[in-house]
Amino acid sequence: MYYLALIVALLVCVVRLISLQIVDGQYYRVLADENRVKLEIIRAQRGVMYDRHGEILVRNGPEGREYVYGKDLSQVLGYVGEVDESEIELLGLEMKDVVGKMGIEKEYDKVLRGEDGGVLVETESNGERLREIGRKEPITGESLKLTIDIGLQKKAVELMGDEKGALVASNPETGEILALVSSPGFDPKEIEKALSNQDLPMFNRAIGGEYAPGSTFKIVTATAGLEENKIDETTEIEDTGEIKIGDIWRYGNWYYDQYGQKEGFLEITRAIARSNDIFFYKLGELLGIEMLADWAKYFGLNHVTEIDLPGESNGLMPDPKWKKDFWDESWFLGDTYISAIGQGNILMTPLQVNQMLSVIASRGKWCQPHLNQGLEIKCQQLDISVKTLDLVTEGLRQVCETGGTAWPMFDFNVTPRRQGSAGQEAKKIPVAGKTGTAEFGAKDDKETHAWFSAFAPVDEPQIVVTVLKEAAGQGSDEAAPIVRDLFEYWFNRQ
Repeated sequence: MYYLALIVALLVCVVRLISLQIVDGQYYRVLADENRVKLEIIRAQRGVMYDRHGEILVRNGPEGREYVYGKDLSQVLGYVGEVDESEIELLGLEMKDVVGKMGIEKEYDKVLRGEDGGVLVETESNGERLREIGRKEPITGESLKLTIDIGLQKKAVELMGDEKGALVASNPETGEILALVSSPGFDPKEIEKALSNQDLPMFNRAIGGEYAPGSTFKIVTATAGLEENKIDETTEIEDTGEIKIGDIWRYGNWYYDQYGQKEGFLEITRAIARSNDIFFYKLGELLGIEMLADWAKYFGLNHVTEIDLPGESNGLMPDPKWKKDFWDESWFLGDTYISAIGQGNILMTPLQVNQMLSVIASRGKWCQPHLNQGLEIKCQQLDISVKTLDLVTEGLRQVCETGGTAWPMFDFNVTPRRQGSAGQEAKKIPVAGKTGTAEFGAKDDKETHAWFSAFAPVDEPQIVVTVLKEAAGQGSDEAAPIVRDLFEYWFNRQ
């Protein structure tokens, strides 16, 4: 048996050798030749990015991608990195390919990435190059010109500091984003450090953060009340200081709660100027939640703006169906009251608040926000009457005048700083805006987000700016000064 097994084994080896050398010999000779041919990849250069004035924001250097302004634009531009397994399958790429991981780098990755080239090289068995067989030159990625104004962006970052919050500045007539800040930012060269930071510097609060809008939302309530003929310019509602429902529920006006004073009868412009809660509670009751919710959605709440950045949130406009589905509870009058002043379960991103005010600034247009200057401008004219726009604008103007709530904007003016402008008098610039102090947190331990959103000049708006500071206090004290200083920079430079 031993010899028989040995003979069988030898026969198997002989058959295998015949197969390798004669039957499959040609196949293996080709394979051996091909093993001497290597493909050397030539990486394509990513496209360069510029600001609206042609200033370079991102370029390519010997050590990879160079972000000229570092953390000042981190949330806008994002960063690049090697593909992970999910991206290889999703994008049809290979290991060590570089792709955009965040921001514009991710949104426009396919455009910016270009197309790699390569060289086919014949080599010796020891790896020494013999000759070049073929070559395909790489195709450089397309460059992008952004709508960002880098000077304004840097000033906005400086004003926000490292406090948690966001700032959005835009052109209301086009939807172009002039500055977008999420604070704190991160250094694109230190991604691992940013990922472990508990302040979440890589979370884009400007487009992804959802917050109670507070009194900024009264812009929607006022517009809805006027358009639905629940009030007109002559309608007056008395400030009673507080409204009570039964023996449990109380809804007060901020002025009464802080100073113990009432403001008598107010019409719509004065109610906006003073941000009178009683007026807007009652207006919300006249409208009803369904009508109010419809108008909020008409202004863009409850769905993304489709800005050309990844990571945008929808926001939330609650209504009876939502409350029943989410909480399994009925809707009450008190829910309508607090919704009418931007509290309760309403959530908006800073970008959505900026869009809301831009509708008023642009005389009723909703323009899609965007960062790529090459995109087509898309604006929709909303069905809002000139009379309503005039009344709401007048109320917002009074917010920024003596007697309004935005004290940092009273008598706002700038002095031109151009060469040869010494001795020129300060120029007053009329501003329209809305403060917001939004409560959040547990009932007995509430804090407030600070909001201010404004546009200027009132008659021919050039710019809309919205500032949110998380858990910072009152909008007039914390957010409005930042808008004032940014406006001063903008108009001094014009």
